[in-house]
Amino acid sequence: MAYAKTQIFYIHGGNTFKNKCEYLHFLKTRDPSIEKKIAWNDKYLDDKLGKQFYIIRPRMPRQDGATFSEWAIHFERFFPKLKNNLILIGQSLGGIFLAKYLSEHKFPKKILAVYLVCPPFDDTLPTDTLAGGFKLKSNLSLLEKNCKKLTLMFSKNDMVVPVSQAKKYAAKLKNANILVYKHINGHFQISEFPEIVKMIKSDVRNW
Repeated sequence: MAYAKTQIFYIHGGNTFKNKCEYLHFLKTRDPSIEKKIAWNDKYLDDKLGKQFYIIRPRMPRQDGATFSEWAIHFERFFPKLKNNLILIGQSLGGIFLAKYLSEHKFPKKILAVYLVCPPFDDTLPTDTLAGGFKLKSNLSLLEKNCKKLTLMFSKNDMVVPVSQAKKYAAKLKNANILVYKHINGHFQISEFPEIVKMIKSDVRNW
């Protein structure tokens, strides 16, 4: 039964823009793809964890042109449906969203583990803009207090969120596990991610 399983709440990435002109430029210049996207956070995660976990994937408001305040409202609407000892995963913009929210709010449920996959830290990214109210405050201590286990995962070959962002998180977080992968190319646009599956299964075994 779905509600008897450990919940995994996954928040996808997105884009932010400083103004409408920047947003229109993005629409005019991006390269649209007609290829089917196969991502680790879709069928792969269901196949590997679906029997033991109940995976929740909300569609956050305005994925292109996202704002923190709108994402926070949508996030909080799920709280009555969440159980204690859940697992939170945020990828890219979803990662910094969780970092900001959990560093500024006491979460109403017990969190077993938080995974931030390639989360930006600030607006020094080589290609993307970080706007929309996603800027982190200087004190991130509540982020660590909100969960038993905090893991941040980066790729050494990521051109969207460079590994230098990992060092900035490391300077702010005392107890987080920060992993940098050499074998993962790009912005974690991979079809399989066995490393995170192994860690999630271990979370439940050691609970």
